[in-house]
Amino acid sequence: MKAEDVKVCVVRIEGTNCEDEMANAFGMVGAKAEKVHLKQLLGQCAPELKRDLEDYDILAFPGGFSAGDYVRAGAIFAARIKAGIGKEVRDFVEAGKPVLGVCNGFQILVELGLLPAFDETMADVPNAALYNNDSGRFECRPTVLRNDNKGKCVWTSDIPKGGLVMTPSAHGEGKLMSNIPDFVEKLEENDQVVFRYVTPEGGKAYYPWNPNGSPSDIAGICNPAGNVMGMMPHPERVMTAYTAADWSRGHRSDDGDGKLIFTSVMKYLAKR
Repeated sequence: MKAEDVKVCVVRIEGTNCEDEMANAFGMVGAKAEKVHLKQLLGQCAPELKRDLEDYDILAFPGGFSAGDYVRAGAIFAARIKAGIGKEVRDFVEAGKPVLGVCNGFQILVELGLLPAFDETMADVPNAALYNNDSGRFECRPTVLRNDNKGKCVWTSDIPKGGLVMTPSAHGEGKLMSNIPDFVEKLEENDQVVFRYVTPEGGKAYYPWNPNGSPSDIAGICNPAGNVMGMMPHPERVMTAYTAADWSRGHRSDDGDGKLIFTSVMKYLAKR
């Protein structure tokens, strides 16, 4: 598949606020991204505005505060998706098409049951959640991530194993928790841990380098198949070096660390 043929659905509802950056990020790697309101996928719109999920090659959930984060962050958005196009989303994932959720988007994927998805593509009820940060406040700061995936995740092929990327975080509920016994161990056994928070030197994270207290410093995970990834930090905000926190210190390239995630998935689709 050629880059210019890749169609991306950046789905939004009231309260999402990072759809422009997400669509722009995919555009910067050659894809055609469209910002699509959920009502367009549900058919709750004029006929000419209706969109079908199966027509897209990538599904992306941007950050923000969908539905005001009422009940739980991402819960209302996820419930509306599951009730209206749950089967279509399941089919999309089972077809091997990539899905990305960033920040609120990660919360939505967990609420949908698409992550961690140990036993099925989409769990009937969520078995994990993104809890309030240990600090009890919204954390907006640079974070350093280490790629701990062994190669399963289609979103990280351009990042060396153990490689570090600087990506900003901005969230109040980013602590990944679950009632599943040995949750972290199961993620590791399945090669589902994608990113961990680390210090700038690559060592064990501590606050503020782990901004939320997530166990085992987990910042992002994928499903067992590797085509669905959720992460709390925002790669779409560092597509160029000029938007990085250390932009004035000199860079060997104009590209930002976040771009590697988007070039990775484009290479995956180029082989399909």
